Amino acid sequence: MRSFGYTRPDSAQAAVAAFAAAGEGARYIAGGTTLYDLMKLDIERPAHLIDVTAIRGLDAIETGGDRLRFGALAPMSEVATNRTVLRDYPVLAESLAKAASQQLRNMATVGGNLFQRTRCLYFRNGAGGTSAGTTYPCNKREPGSGCAAIGGLDRGQAVLGQSASCTAVSPGDWPIALVALDAYVEILGAAGTRSLPVAELYRLPGNTPHLEFTLAPDEIVTAIVVPKTRAGRRSAYHKIRDRESYAFALASAAVALDMDNDTVRQARIALGGVATRPWRATAAEAALAGQRLTPDTAAAAGRAALTGAVPGRHNGFKIDLAQRTVADALLIAAKRTTA
Repeated sequence: MRSFGYTRPDSAQAAVAAFAAAGEGARYIAGGTTLYDLMKLDIERPAHLIDVTAIRGLDAIETGGDRLRFGALAPMSEVATNRTVLRDYPVLAESLAKAASQQLRNMATVGGNLFQRTRCLYFRNGAGGTSAGTTYPCNKREPGSGCAAIGGLDRGQAVLGQSASCTAVSPGDWPIALVALDAYVEILGAAGTRSLPVAELYRLPGNTPHLEFTLAPDEIVTAIVVPKTRAGRRSAYHKIRDRESYAFALASAAVALDMDNDTVRQARIALGGVATRPWRATAAEAALAGQRLTPDTAAAAGRAALTGAVPGRHNGFKIDLAQRTVADALLIAAKRTTA
């Protein structure tokens, strides 16, 4: 049992001040669906928790004007069932509805969901065949210790964006859809407010895989903003997993299409389940621009999306799977009406 302090401020500014007062080892917490698990596994060891769930207004969902704005404390389930999101941005609704269980979606927040940590077996110290007390080297958990997944059980690991220090997959669904739609976050910290594209929240592992996010330790995301686009209605989040529900993606694709009849003006494509961070597939987008969308051009875009993919020992199947997932997502989105 590890002891820790606890504060429940009533404003975002008070939360940042509480973080400064708590000092090193403080953590913000909202729904707790990730952090509590990591505390139980002794991966996260916060000295002080700052509970932000009492901050009024941070759960607002705004759909008017030229943007969608989701307060960071909005529950995943409420955003997923919002009428405007369901009708005009199915890629967002599906990325949330296909994540976790209904109970978790009721508890988890859209802001907290951005900061899920990997489900890599070695990071979570739960690889098959372990005995009590056995640990594995993991550079995310203990920098410089090594990566047991490289050359080990790597079926679920990344084929894009990996390094000699880490191959762990970024686990989220919601961030993939947000990256495809050029969403950004509003941030508050001791240095003031700023905005940042969701894509820039995530670091590649490089030589420092323990540094996963680009926020300063005291900063807190207050809202997620999605610019409205005519491609929203022709969008889809397609997720392939070992079982139909309650499982993380082996491969997923978020797509949104701006089309003139059957010709693609612009495509937005992001990949999940195959990369070390949410992965924007710009080569696939370029391959589709000005092309008629057919099964053949969709398949070509799928192949382009996996440019540079490098398989490990057991996860080479992900390359073909992700290519097909992108192609299927494009064809699903193209059938959706813009009326």
